[in-house]
Amino acid sequence: MQKIKSLMTRQGLRSPQESVNDLSPIESFRIPTKEELRELHEEPTDPQAQQEIINSIEEVYFSNDSFDIVKYELERLPPVLSLQELEEYRDKLKQQQAAVSKKVADLILEKQPAYVEELERVTSLQTGLQLAAVICTNGRRHLNIAKEGFTQTSLGLLANQRKRQLLIGLLKSLRTIKTLQRTDVRLSEMLEEEDYPGAIQLCLECQKAASTFKHYSCISELNSKLQDTLEQIEEQLDVALSKICKNFDINHYTKVQQAYRLLGKTQTAMDQLHMHFTQAIHNTVFQVVLGYVELCAGNTDTKFQKLQYKDLCTHITSDSYIPCLADLCKALWEVMLSYYRTMQWHENHDQDEAAVVSSDGNNVIGTEENSFDRNYVKKKLEHGLSRIWQDVQLKVKTYLLGTDLSNFKYDDFIFVLDIISRLMQVGEEFCGSKSEVLQESIRKQSVNYFKTYHRTRLEELRMFLENETWELCPVKSSFSILQLHEFKFMEQSRSPSVSPSKQPASAISSSVTLFEQYCNGGNPFEIQADSKEDETEDVLASNGYESDEQEKSAYQEYDSDSDVPEELKRDYVDEQTGDAPIKSVSRETLRSRKRSDYNLSKVNAPILTNTTLNVIRLVGKYMQMMNILKPIAFDVIHFMSQLFDYYLYAVYTFFGRNDTFESTGLGLSSSRLRTTLNRIQESLIDLEVSADPSGTLTAAEERKEKVPSPHLSHLVVLTSGNSLYGLAERVVATESLVFLAEQFEFLQPHLDAVMPAAKKPFLQQFYSQTVSTASELRKPVYWIVAAKAIDYEQMLLLMANVKWDVKEIMSQHNVYVDALLKEFEEFNRRLNDVSKRVRIPLPVSNILWEHCIRLANRTLVEGYANVKKCSNEGRALMQLDFQQFLMKLEKLTDIRPIPDKEFVETYIKAYYLTENDMECWIKEHREYSTKQLTNLVNICLGTYINKKARQKLLATIDDIDRPKR
Repeated sequence: MQKIKSLMTRQGLRSPQESVNDLSPIESFRIPTKEELRELHEEPTDPQAQQEIINSIEEVYFSNDSFDIVKYELERLPPVLSLQELEEYRDKLKQQQAAVSKKVADLILEKQPAYVEELERVTSLQTGLQLAAVICTNGRRHLNIAKEGFTQTSLGLLANQRKRQLLIGLLKSLRTIKTLQRTDVRLSEMLEEEDYPGAIQLCLECQKAASTFKHYSCISELNSKLQDTLEQIEEQLDVALSKICKNFDINHYTKVQQAYRLLGKTQTAMDQLHMHFTQAIHNTVFQVVLGYVELCAGNTDTKFQKLQYKDLCTHITSDSYIPCLADLCKALWEVMLSYYRTMQWHENHDQDEAAVVSSDGNNVIGTEENSFDRNYVKKKLEHGLSRIWQDVQLKVKTYLLGTDLSNFKYDDFIFVLDIISRLMQVGEEFCGSKSEVLQESIRKQSVNYFKTYHRTRLEELRMFLENETWELCPVKSSFSILQLHEFKFMEQSRSPSVSPSKQPASAISSSVTLFEQYCNGGNPFEIQADSKEDETEDVLASNGYESDEQEKSAYQEYDSDSDVPEELKRDYVDEQTGDAPIKSVSRETLRSRKRSDYNLSKVNAPILTNTTLNVIRLVGKYMQMMNILKPIAFDVIHFMSQLFDYYLYAVYTFFGRNDTFESTGLGLSSSRLRTTLNRIQESLIDLEVSADPSGTLTAAEERKEKVPSPHLSHLVVLTSGNSLYGLAERVVATESLVFLAEQFEFLQPHLDAVMPAAKKPFLQQFYSQTVSTASELRKPVYWIVAAKAIDYEQMLLLMANVKWDVKEIMSQHNVYVDALLKEFEEFNRRLNDVSKRVRIPLPVSNILWEHCIRLANRTLVEGYANVKKCSNEGRALMQLDFQQFLMKLEKLTDIRPIPDKEFVETYIKAYYLTENDMECWIKEHREYSTKQLTNLVNICLGTYINKKARQKLLATIDDIDRPKR
C-alpha cells in the first residue's frame, strides 16, 4: 500500500520537467513483484466489484501524505483483541490494497504510450539544446575576432558625425526659440493696428511651435507668456467688441468676428455682445441725463453720479426736458442702429458662407459645426431684438414718468408726443413690438396733462365768450380749417419729421423703413420744433373783403344767372325737405328779389368769430394729440365734445333763452335740442357760484370737471330796436355755431377712424343729438328778434277799433293792414342795414321772415278772435284785409308759400260753418286756442243756434283744452 501511494505521489504531484530531471527511464518503470502481481490476479476482476471495494476505503486514507496509517489502525484496535477479527480485518485491508493497486496498474498501462512519446520529445529537446550551446560558442568566438579586427579611430569618426547632426538640429531649435522669444513685440504691434485675427493666428502658431520644444526648460516660461498674451488679446478683443454697440464699423466687426472664430468662441462672442449692448443702453442714457442734470445744476458736483438713473431723471428741469429727451432718443437710436447693422452683417455673411459650402462640400464635419454656430448666432440675435427694445422702453419710460408734464406748453407737449411716437415707430420696425410699456407711460402723462390743459382751455373759452362782442372775424371765402396751422398734420405727406400716427396707412406700407433710410447716416430724431414763421396762415381777408375788385363786385348789378347764388334762383325752399319747385325764373324776377337778398352785401365768406376760430384751433390741437397717441382718443374726443357743448350752451344762454316766448307752445325748441341743453347743463355747467364748504369730496371732484355758466358781455346790446335787437350779434353767434358744427361734421370720419370700437356709440350719439342740433338753435334765437321787431300789440289795438258788424260789403281794406305792412317795410329796411354789417345767409333771412309772418298771422287770428260783433259783411272785410296783406307782403319777401296762411284763412272761413260742421271742425283744428274757438261759437253761431247747442260746442272745446292743461 505504501508503495502504491508513493507511486501515485510521484506521478501526480510533480511536473513533467521535474520528473525528467529527477527520474531516469529505468526508475520510472518499476515492474511489480511477483507477490504483488499474484495478489492482483487473485483479486476479483469484476470492475464493478472492484469499484465497490475502492469506494469502501475510508476517506481518511486519501487525505494527505503525512497521514500515519499504522498509527491510525493501531488506535482503532479494540481493547480486547480477537485474532479472528484481526485476520478478517487484515484480509479486508488487503483486498482494498489489491483493488487500488490493480486500478493504478491499469491506469499506468493505459497511459504508457503517451508517456513514451513525451519522453522521446524530451530527449529531442535535450539534443537541440546541446546544438544551440555549440552555435553560441562559435558566435562568441567570431565576435571576438571582429572586435580585434576594427580600430578605435573608425568608431570615433562615426560618433563625431552623429554628434554633428545632433548639433545642427539643436541650432535650428535655438533659432526657432529665439524667434518665439521676439514674437511678443510683433504681437503688440498687431494689437495696436487692431489686426486681431493676425495676432491670434500668430499666437496660436507660436503656441504650437512651443509645444514642439517643450523639453527645453526655457520654453515652459515662454509658453506661459504666450498664454498670458492670448488672454490679453481676448480682453482687448472684448473691448473692441463693446465699441460695436455705439458705432458699428463693418471692417472692425469683421476683424473681431474672424478673431473669435480663430479662438473657437463664436457663441461666447455673441453672448458677450448682448451683454455689451445692454450695458451700452444703461451707460448711454445715464451719461446723457447726467450731462443735462449737471448742466442745469451749474456745477460738477459728483453727488449726481452716485444717484440711480430713476432718481437722476427727477432732477431734469422743464427747460431741458425736451432737448434731453431728443438726445436720449438719438443716443438710443445709435445703439439700435448698430444692432440692426450687426444683424445685417451676419445675414450677408451667412449667405456668403452658404454659397461657399454649396460649391465645396468636402469638409462635412466643419460645415456642420459652422452651421450650428450660425444657427445659434441667428437665434441669439433674433431673441436679443425684443430684449434690447424692452431695455430701451424701460429707460425711456423712467425718463418720461420722472417729470410732471401737466404744466408744459401745448407745442412742447406735442413735440414730446411726436418724439415718443417716432420712437414707437422705431420699435415696431426694430422688432415688431407695439411698445406697450411706452404707450402706457405716455398715456398716463397724456391723460394727466390733457385734463389740466382742457380745464384751462375751458376757463379760457369762458373768458373769451364773456368778452366776446360777437363781431365778424373777416376770413376769406375760400377759408378751410385745413389752412390753419393746427390742421396741417392732416395734409402732410410722410416725411422723417412727421410722426407715423400722422401718416396714411398706404404711405407707411409703401415707404422704406427708418433703419433703411438712416442706415448710412443721419438720425430720425434730429428734428427742430416747427417754426411758426414758416407756417403762414393766409386765411384772413382785408377789411372783410378778399380784394378791392371783390369789394366792388359785391354791390354790382348782376346781368347773368351765373352771378346769382344757386339758392336765389329758387322760388322758395321747403324747410322740411330742402327742395325747390322746378320752375324757370326770369331775370326781372331775380332783379326784383335783390331787395331781399342779403347774401350780396358781403362776399360769401364763412361767418365766425375770434372765439369760434380759437375753438377750431383747440380742436385741431386736440386732434394732433389724439392722432399721435390713439390710446387716449376717447378722452380727447370727449373733451372736444365739451368744447362744442359749452359753445352751444353759451350761444343759447346769450341769445336764445326766453321763457316768455318758449311758453307759447309753438315748438321753437325741439325736444332733441331741449334734451341736449339739459344734458349740457347737468354734466358741464357749474350752477353754484361759490363752493360749498360742507360739500362732500365727491361733489367737489365733480365740480372740478364743471365750468361756470358764461355771462354775456355788457358791450353787447340786445335791446335796441334800431339794430333789430342785436340781430347782427345774433347772426354772428348762431351762424358761427352752425359753421363750427359743419367743421365737426367734416372731421367725423377722422374721429371715427381713431375712436375705439367700444366707444363709437358715444361719438354717434354726440353727432346725432348735439352737433346736428346746432342749426335748430336758429329758431329760438331769431324768434326773439321777430317777436320784438314788429309791434303786434299796436296791431291788436288797431284791430279792436275796427267795426266788424257792417251792413255793406266794403271795397277798402282797414288801416291796421297798412300799419302792419309799414312795420314789415321798416323791418326790411333795418334788415338791410344790418346786412351791411354782417352777411345774412338765406336760411337766416327766411327764418326771420317766417317768424315775423307767422307771428303777424297769429296776431290777425287773435285780433279776429277779439271781435265782439261780426256780420257776414264783416267776415268779407276780414278776407279783404288778409288778401291785401298777402298781396303787399309777397312783394317784400321771397318766401313761398306764406307761413300760416292757411291758419288765418281757415279761421275766417270757419265763420261760415253750420252747427254740425262746427263741431267736426273744432275737433279737427286743435291748433287754435280755447279763446279763439270759443269766440267762433259765441259770435258766429250765437245768433243761429240755441243755448243748449252752444253749451254742447263749448263743452267740446273744453274737452279739447283739458289735456293741454
